[in-house]
Amino acid sequence: MPRVHLADPAANAREIIQLTKDLEARHPTVIVFPELCVTGYTCADLFGQNRLLEDAETAVARIVSQCASVDAMIVIGTPLRHAGRLYNCAVAARGGQILGIVPKTYLAGNNEFYEPRWFASARVLPEAGVRIRFAGQDGILLGTRQLFRIGKTLAAIEICQDLWVPVPPCTQAALAGAQLLLNLSASNEYLFKHEYRRSLVSATASRLYAAYVYCSCAEGESTQDLVWAGSSLICENGSLLAEAPRFARGSRSICADLDMERLETLRAKEHSFGFEGPVPSYIIQDAGEPAETDFEACLLRTVEPHPFVPQGDPEALGIRCREILAAQVAGLTTRLEHIRCRKAVIGVSGGLDSTLALLVTALAFDTLGLPRANIIGVTMPGFGTTHRTHDNSMDLMRELGISAREIPIVPAVRQHFADIGQDESVHDLTYENSQARERTQLLMDIAGKEGGIVVGTGDLSELALGWCTYNGDHMSMYGVNASVPKTLVRTLVRWAADNKFDADGSIHDTLLDIVDTPISPELLPAGKDGEIAQKTEDTVGPYELHDFFLYHCFRFGASPAKLLFLARKAFDGVYDEATIRQWLQTFLKRFFQQQFKRSCLPDGPKVGSVSLSPRGDLRMPSDLETYWKLSE
Repeated sequence: MPRVHLADPAANAREIIQLTKDLEARHPTVIVFPELCVTGYTCADLFGQNRLLEDAETAVARIVSQCASVDAMIVIGTPLRHAGRLYNCAVAARGGQILGIVPKTYLAGNNEFYEPRWFASARVLPEAGVRIRFAGQDGILLGTRQLFRIGKTLAAIEICQDLWVPVPPCTQAALAGAQLLLNLSASNEYLFKHEYRRSLVSATASRLYAAYVYCSCAEGESTQDLVWAGSSLICENGSLLAEAPRFARGSRSICADLDMERLETLRAKEHSFGFEGPVPSYIIQDAGEPAETDFEACLLRTVEPHPFVPQGDPEALGIRCREILAAQVAGLTTRLEHIRCRKAVIGVSGGLDSTLALLVTALAFDTLGLPRANIIGVTMPGFGTTHRTHDNSMDLMRELGISAREIPIVPAVRQHFADIGQDESVHDLTYENSQARERTQLLMDIAGKEGGIVVGTGDLSELALGWCTYNGDHMSMYGVNASVPKTLVRTLVRWAADNKFDADGSIHDTLLDIVDTPISPELLPAGKDGEIAQKTEDTVGPYELHDFFLYHCFRFGASPAKLLFLARKAFDGVYDEATIRQWLQTFLKRFFQQQFKRSCLPDGPKVGSVSLSPRGDLRMPSDLETYWKLSE
């Protein structure tokens, strides 16, 4: 946002050129300036002066020429007279060449705005536009039906009020393929307008699965009746990546790195993007390849290491936790009502997943007005059960007021070992899976005997990795945690500890101890000290990494190489590259090999944007001959 020198194109050109040169070291691909920045927006009837228009054209030529060495497409706002009409225009240029000129379509003419007094709308031009001579260059297209190709990205341009109308030009441009939407604006300030402007830009970027750059004028415009604050924003699919400080003095800029591949993936996946009918016709202006940028050295965006969990805002976290729990409870209550079931059976291990499932079940029974005693919690100690998890499971069931049962599985599993010829000293998959299936058999048979349903406890992260026993903990009659990743499970249980589920708060300490317990299926014997020896994250890797990989791979189609790059940025100082690479390879291998377990999942509610249900979000062959590999 350059400081404006009102009705002085030469001075404005100096500001624009200097800002462009200052930005050169950042290797930008696109540089956007405000509406009518060459003259200033508030020139009013001075727009009728020939000298101002002539000086503006001269200034544009100077800017284009002196910025030719800057490897970026620059977009500047200027008045332009053609065929007896004056247009409010955006000029796009790169390498000393004007690529095209886009006139404003919707002129602001209400309240404090008088644009129709001076300017004509782009709608008076032929739809295909016209070829003109401007700033010393011939054959330049003046019209709205043009997009600017930069590498694989298509950029569209609109001007200020164009965005504020019911069907803005950017909608048609996005449908024609534009992922980058550039808005040159002169938007004044008054109370609460900025909040609305920000929401409008964010919603537009979200609705169109696009990146939206909104650049508004700042200091130097006339304050005869209005105030200008330089309200500029960069949004990507609804996320605010950069925002200019308002009411600051002097020229300034904001920058952001945009992930265009991510936007293309979302558009291709979301069938709501598009419409019945032909794609709008646009002329494509070739702006060349994007500038070379070393994203390893400097990435101008934050890569959140825990994408499923809100960070830094306790209020937002509380809203998210309440919403997720409400969705889980709604799913279970609806299922119980539909089948006229008044009882539920759940295996309670003293671990995170079963704790969250039990909390959801308790809330569901409260919602239905059913006594919590109708929830049958079963703890089933086996070869690896520790005193810590056993005691926590019993305490949790008592504190929640459900019916608690304890059924040791060791005798039954030993009989099973004898039946199949398994040596108990051999701690292989058969040793582990036999325990998991024995527990599931007990739960299913108790549910049948009691006329209830088994509430599943497995979470999204386990499903992604296939870290569950087929027809063991893999199976239930309704899986309330099926789309909740492990990092979020831990967050929900911790949040529940601070938002009491009972009157005296006795459950608080139990929940926090469960949160602090190492994640384990407890299928292998405990250590000599009686503590958990089989720690899941030692075997398959940190769940925070796997949840990160899952989010970016599934949601945005990130390649293995991109997953590695993003993870290095997100977990810088936490994991070294060798560690990230190791667990990324584990994730890729397990995710693509374990689809057969996800192909027969029980029902469960989708509560977030990522779900692996074979009936909903993920239809993938179970017999892939290979899986994506991370190149060495």
